[in-house]
Amino acid sequence: MAEVLIKQVRSAAGTSPRQRDTLRTLRLGRIGKSVVREDTEHLHGLLRKVDHLVTVEPAGKDS
Repeated sequence: MAEVLIKQVRSAAGTSPRQRDTLRTLRLGRIGKSVVREDTEHLHGLLRKVDHLVTVEPAGKDS
């Protein structure tokens, strides 16, 4: 399955507790932190909740 690179680009300050929980679920929490995850429907649902805080791009072979 394809993988995506998720990077947090905005602070979670001022967001709802559910959005902060979503960031923790994604293993984010600080600006600049990034993770590589499998591209699944579950992941798309999580990303919809915090799309204003993160950027998503395809993960390269060397990531």
